[in-house]
Amino acid sequence: MALIEDAIFTRIKNRVGKAISDYDLISDGDRIAVAVSGGKDSYAMLHMLETLRKRAPIKFEMVAINIDSGYRGYRADIIEEHLQEHGFVHHMEKTDHYGIISEKRRANSSYCSICARLKRGALYGLAQRYGCNKLALGHHMDDFIETLLLNQFFVGSLKSMAPSMLADNGVTTVIRPLVYVPEKEIVPFSRNNRFPVVCCCCPVCGTADLQRKKMKELLTTLERDNPLVKKSLLKALSNVHPRHLLDKGLTRKPS
Repeated sequence: MALIEDAIFTRIKNRVGKAISDYDLISDGDRIAVAVSGGKDSYAMLHMLETLRKRAPIKFEMVAINIDSGYRGYRADIIEEHLQEHGFVHHMEKTDHYGIISEKRRANSSYCSICARLKRGALYGLAQRYGCNKLALGHHMDDFIETLLLNQFFVGSLKSMAPSMLADNGVTTVIRPLVYVPEKEIVPFSRNNRFPVVCCCCPVCGTADLQRKKMKELLTTLERDNPLVKKSLLKALSNVHPRHLLDKGLTRKPS
């Protein structure tokens, strides 16, 4: 079933294309592992990259990869059926991350940090196993902005995420093609194309990441007074003036 090429499709396609161009996310000959969780964001990324792959003047390959962390009720079969239906080369990886987390997690500590580390390591490993030099993750514009605020409010750090960066393994380049795409566009795009969204089935999903929820609520409130606030915050990430910050490593005069 082909994607519905409406106005939202065109906007998202153009935003992804601009991100790829601005940050050199994809080069001729790349082989990209596309992380597909079953959420709306990863489906949108996968289908947009495939759309651009077919139309791009350069040649690159894609393999969709999915990590089943072992949470009870997770419907990896629904995701695989969708990938097969659309002809995507793919690999489904079954793990026991849930068992490891349950064993290693300290009382009253969060699942999220351990789960993220395990999943990230598994994704890097799969990318290497299937000969991929890049790993595409589905973080959208709102994720970048929320992460910026989270680090400022709760960590005391001025950082967000990078659209392209070398992973901790020193081998795989992580790319985030949805950096310019707001979540409010992904929601109708996913709905219109009837992507089979699958819950992660984490037992604490919806309750663990309360700080990020607070940032979402804050941004919603700010948007009422300034509809361009998200666009402005994203622009700030590429409009840095080191001389006007307090980091001594940036302001110290060379000896």
